[in-house]
Amino acid sequence: MKNNIRVERAIKDITQADLAEAVNVSRQTINTIESNKYVPSTVLALKIARVFGKPLEEIFILEEDD
Repeated sequence: MKNNIRVERAIKDITQADLAEAVNVSRQTINTIESNKYVPSTVLALKIARVFGKPLEEIFILEEDD
């Protein structure tokens, strides 16, 4: 699964730390999600999408081999 978190953060001009605080996780967690090394839980993915005010599918993209 890919994601657009880095792009969305740039649009909103927020840091990884800002996003992490908003969804109550560590900055390292946001970093690993952005780097596609970690797939967030459904709840965390929904919280992240809510911060950006976008549907889940606009932030997280399911790839064909997922």
